[in-house]
Amino acid sequence: MAKFNVIIEEGEDGYFISEVIGLPGCHTQGKTLDELMERTKEAISLCLKCQKDIDIEDRFIGMQKIEV
Repeated sequence: MAKFNVIIEEGEDGYFISEVIGLPGCHTQGKTLDELMERTKEAISLCLKCQKDIDIEDRFIGMQKIEV
């Protein structure tokens, strides 16, 4: 079982959007966080099936919100 870092944002329409770090083009959306996480797992599975020779980069350090 592999672990992936996911960025979650809220869109202007109120939907939650996820982007999977290390899997280019792997993103989805959902009305709730639970729905988003389920759809994100499905998106990851599909990306991994479609891209057999994918080189997953795990160089993600983190995210931080700063106020200027």
